[in-house]
Amino acid sequence: MQPGPPFQAPPFGQQPNTGGHPVGAVFLGFFVSVVVSLLYSGLVLATSRDMSLTAANTLYLAHACLNGAIVGALVGSVGHRSNGARIGGAVVAALGAFFGYANAIPLMIAESQAPSAVWDMVEYDPFFPAKAWWTDEVSDGVDWFSPLGLVVAAAAAWGLAYVVGNKRRQV
Repeated sequence: MQPGPPFQAPPFGQQPNTGGHPVGAVFLGFFVSVVVSLLYSGLVLATSRDMSLTAANTLYLAHACLNGAIVGALVGSVGHRSNGARIGGAVVAALGAFFGYANAIPLMIAESQAPSAVWDMVEYDPFFPAKAWWTDEVSDGVDWFSPLGLVVAAAAAWGLAYVVGNKRRQV
């Protein structure tokens, strides 16, 4: 018998193992996104009285971009070339942009009125923060900056995860 070759190629159709931890990457991105969203909610709470609509929209889009960039960089560095991790990171970043805004509304209600007013809001209309996120106060239509923020967060997360994940050498 002759010895086999020192290296056997993987069977046709199988991808080589790229390493990384896609699930861990998404969970790490989730935890960091929660922290960034809480910081944004606190910033909105602190500056909401002195902020114009243009400044609020700019701050929201900046938060969405920052949230997406941080989540994308983490997902790319931990998840490497995993498409599932990239998609999960994009979803997590978009949810972080939404909840950063939506969680600021009950905080502002509690500060301006009373903490018991938040409970009244939850009993009367529990989806009020989501409706406020979607509705434009000026024209009573759709606020197009809100879904734009979701797209910005998801695109930044996916793009950075792609760039950072592909920079790593395949093992």
